[in-house]
Formats: sequence, structure tokens, C-alpha cells
Amino acid sequence: MSIVSFDRDRLLDMIALGRIAIDFNPEEYCKPWSECSSFKRYVGGSPANIAVGAARLGKKVGFLGCVSNDVMGTCCKDFLEQEKVDVSHIFTAQHGESMPLAFTQVPSPEESSLVMYRNHAADLALTAQQVDKEYVQSAGMIVISGTALAASPSREAALKAALLARKAGTVVVFDIDYRGYTWKDAEEISVYYTLMGRMSDIIMGSREEYDIMDAVLAPGMEDRQTADRWLGENAKIVVIKHGRQGSDAYTGEGECYHVQPFPVKAAEMVMPAAFYAHYWKVFRSMNAWNGAAHQRPCLWPVTAAAVSCLTGSSWKPLYIKKNSGMERLFPEGKAGTEDAKYTCICSADGRARRKRAGRF
Repeated sequence: MSIVSFDRDRLLDMIALGRIAIDFNPEEYCKPWSECSSFKRYVGGSPANIAVGAARLGKKVGFLGCVSNDVMGTCCKDFLEQEKVDVSHIFTAQHGESMPLAFTQVPSPEESSLVMYRNHAADLALTAQQVDKEYVQSAGMIVISGTALAASPSREAALKAALLARKAGTVVVFDIDYRGYTWKDAEEISVYYTLMGRMSDIIMGSREEYDIMDAVLAPGMEDRQTADRWLGENAKIVVIKHGRQGSDAYTGEGECYHVQPFPVKAAEMVMPAAFYAHYWKVFRSMNAWNGAAHQRPCLWPVTAAAVSCLTGSSWKPLYIKKNSGMERLFPEGKAGTEDAKYTCICSADGRARRKRAGRF
């Protein structure tokens, strides 16, 4: 019996709704930001990362969002289109809104931090009128970022999308995606997170994010209590992340599946959460959660997040070293192989390229 099933006959496998941003990551690691002289530009924002990751894994992906009316907005939209993400519902803000900018620093292998500029952010300009009923109905799944709920008119757009999705039988995935600098007060966060959580089939967040979401109605709960609360609302799967302690996936059947992280020496600490998210969404959309295979899908996103730390960029092809104890998670033939030692698990075009590979 399937816990969550996805309609494979839809035009799109998935739509992501939320922010698109521009990230500037230092090319010099293990230095304080003040000593870094060069930065590399990336298109970022968790929903955009998820959309690109899913498209690179062969899924048919659309996006609902808003970008600035300038060269930065055009750059982001063009990038997503190049990555084969449908951009027909990425709108252009008309009132001087700007693309969010993120500057990161990695002063040591154990530390990373982020300075975010979101004044008059373009992604929060998405309106309810721009959320098209037919477009939402065309997808098997919609992934909604909690950051989209931080301000009007974006919050009404996100809530409308969830309402339409539920009516159409489109699976609603709520990625809590808490960003404190976007919100005004704690009770506001809890109210809007709760409204979205009640309409979601799958909810995913850290222990801290669930504490924020439940602050008004159910503060101070443990993991099992949190899972039961949301499984008792509408959710079929509740994923609670604990960083280095691993992740737990709770199902409506009363099961809990725990996965430990894979320890790695990190080349980058900025992108793993988005990598975890896009692998989770994609593999849930590829196969209904059923049978004896529950544990295996839990391992995919955890491993992907670990590998993203190793490669130094979430946009590089990912390789697993054979006989490393991890290659069993990645069946060969999905993205091709390069040689007898390494298996490519994710690349932009499905082919391995040695010179761009992050390796174990």
C-alpha cells in the first residue's frame, strides 16, 4: 500500500514555488570574509536549487516565482531555462524589487556563515493572481518554501497554490526553510507555517524549524509528538533533520526510519541542505513510498548532501567511489560511468567528466 502516490501522467513531475537568489561564494576557503578578494556568482535560493537538481536528475520541472526587472533577474531566469526548468510562470516584478543577494564565508573547515540582503526582495512580489490553476494542476507535486510565507503578496500566492494543489490531487511538499532575517516576529511565523503545514502531504524541516512552527499551538514537543501532531492533520510523511545526528522520517503507518549522516571532510558547507532537499523530492516523485524499500530512499538525500560538501559546489557532477560502502545506494546505468573506479550519480547532461568531478 502506498503512503504517498504521484500522478505520473501529469505534464510536469514537480513545480517549485519560492525564491530565486544570487549567491556570491568565496573562491578562497579558510579565510575570513574581509580577507577574501574574489567571489564566484551562482544562482541560488533553496527552491531554485531544488528545481535545478530535479531537472538534472531527469525530472520535468516547473517554477512559480518572481524576479527583478533588471539584468540580475534576467540572468537567473535564463539560467533556469538553460537547466531545462520551465520558466513560463516566473514573473518580473514591476515596482523596483531587487534580487536577494547572499554573500558567504567559510573561515574554517568547521564554520560557514551567510550575509543576506533581502530588502524589497523580488521573490516576495509573487501575487495570488499569478498562481494559475491549470499550471498547478499540471504537476504531480508542488514544493513550497516556507520563506514564501514571510510577507504579502507572496504568502497569499503560496497558500493559494497549496489550496489548488490539494483540490487537484497534486502532492504538496512543505519545505519549512526558515530564514530568520525575512520574518518580523515569532508568532507570525508559527501562524503561517501552521496554515501551510495543515495542507501538506510531506513536511520537511530541522528540529529547530518544527519548534518555530509549533510555537503557538504545541510548544515543547519531542520528535515523536511532533510527527504525530502533523500526521494527525494531513501529512503522510514527516521528516525531521538533526544535522550530524541524522534524519528521521515518520509515516502515517506509525513507522520511523532513521538515517545517520555520512561523515566527510567538507570542501563546502553552504549547499548541503538544498542538495538534501532536491534529492528527497526527486526520489519521492520517482517512486511511491511503499513496500520494503522505505529505508533506501532515506539514504539518497543524506548521501547527496555529504557528497555536495565534498565536491565544493552543488552544481558539479557527483561521483561515488566503488567499493567504498556507499556505491550500493547508486545503481549504475542511471547517469553512466566514467571508469572502473567511479560511478557518476548526477551530472548536468548525464555523462561523467573527470576534470569536474568531486571524488572520495
